[in-house]
Amino acid sequence: MDAPPGDAGSSAPGRLPRTVHAGYALGSLATGAFGTVPGLLLLPYLTDTLGVAAGVAALLVLLPKAWDVLVNPVAGRISDRTRSRWGARRPYLLLGGLALALLFAAIFAAPFGNGPAAGAYVALAFLATATAFAFFQVPYVAMPAELTDDYAERTRLMSWRIAVLALAILVSGAVAPLVVTAGGDGVPGHRWMGLFVAVLIALGALGAFLGTRSAPLGAVGGSEPTLRAQLAVAGANRPFRVLLICFVVQSAGVATILAGVNYFAGQILRDEQSGPTLLFVCFVGPALLVMPLWTRAGARLGKRAALVAATLILAAGALALVAAPVLPAVAVYLLVALLDVGYAGQQVFALAMLPDCIAYDTARTGRRQAGVFTGLWTAGETLGLALGPGIYGLVLQLSGYVSSDTGTAASQSDVARLGVLLGFTVLPALLIGPPVLLLRHYTLTPALLAAAGHRDRPVDQGVALGNESR
Repeated sequence: MDAPPGDAGSSAPGRLPRTVHAGYALGSLATGAFGTVPGLLLLPYLTDTLGVAAGVAALLVLLPKAWDVLVNPVAGRISDRTRSRWGARRPYLLLGGLALALLFAAIFAAPFGNGPAAGAYVALAFLATATAFAFFQVPYVAMPAELTDDYAERTRLMSWRIAVLALAILVSGAVAPLVVTAGGDGVPGHRWMGLFVAVLIALGALGAFLGTRSAPLGAVGGSEPTLRAQLAVAGANRPFRVLLICFVVQSAGVATILAGVNYFAGQILRDEQSGPTLLFVCFVGPALLVMPLWTRAGARLGKRAALVAATLILAAGALALVAAPVLPAVAVYLLVALLDVGYAGQQVFALAMLPDCIAYDTARTGRRQAGVFTGLWTAGETLGLALGPGIYGLVLQLSGYVSSDTGTAASQSDVARLGVLLGFTVLPALLIGPPVLLLRHYTLTPALLAAAGHRDRPVDQGVALGNESR
């Protein structure tokens, strides 16, 4: 008879059934929608619908998400210590996910109309939503380290997750602007959009909760006695530390691109109606096609080398878009599709390497405290995703972007349009590309993981990086 998920042995079967792959991946409907729509629409909503100055709007977007830097590790520690008949993580998929859906709709409810009070309301609602997201996302991201101990299976699991994530980004990012338009633009359109995305989040949360009900989650063992001690252990894990820094900076670059989509479509492509949707289809659609190719590349090259290759494609595509004003529209959309090819690989390999870092810590210490690591990871990712719109808003402010409270962007100067362009192209490329230099210090391989499991012999973190293929 199988043990309940929360009581399953620490050694989960290597290969997972397809139902678990699909069930776990459904949670990315929630993470993808929340990670995409605020980055895409919240800054324009504040500047072009509520009439908030670009610099102030950037702070209103940044500060609530920066709060997650504090709350995410706490959420991880709480989930590490949770004991229930549903296991340590699954209760938060349900409760945190439904709270996230409800609060997301509240962000765009606009009970105070336009002006400073409306901006303050959005900031408070966004803060509450970010807190709910922490209690959903941290346990969700912690689960792969407990679902399987197999090094290659984590890549397969992440491939499913990133495929659904790409679908979630495509649906939420492409359809949400259409819902705003169909709902009458301005405040009414954004209210309908908030409800649409809330339903998408709720479906993802329920799908992940129900889809993982038979998953071999593994036992959550002893952890360090204090949060400070847990953070110290995570900080001492060099592969995790290197990967985290790289991913946070790259997330800021990706978020800068997302924040600039509406502005780029309207000011550079001169297509405010269909431009954002077409850009999003090109930015996300190819991921569904190239994911099997990235999985094969990871098996052949190793996760680290494949992550570097994907990052370089992503950065090169962003940099090439600086020529968008003189390129035909079809060439611009093809370059955006190239961005997505790199983005798909960057996401899948970074997220596949994270549970390897957690497994390495478990093997070294004998303690299973995935929540702490994923709390730090999601805190860093959330900070990066918040920095992107904040940085982009600052660029708009410095370049003289003019806000509007009509629901339609105001006429902009040539300098403001240059800020829109550089913030969407050169700046993200500079944030995404250089951090891969840090990965030369990432030395985690299957051999090192195996060595760490033998506690009677020392582990050399400086072991040379070999072929990671299985």
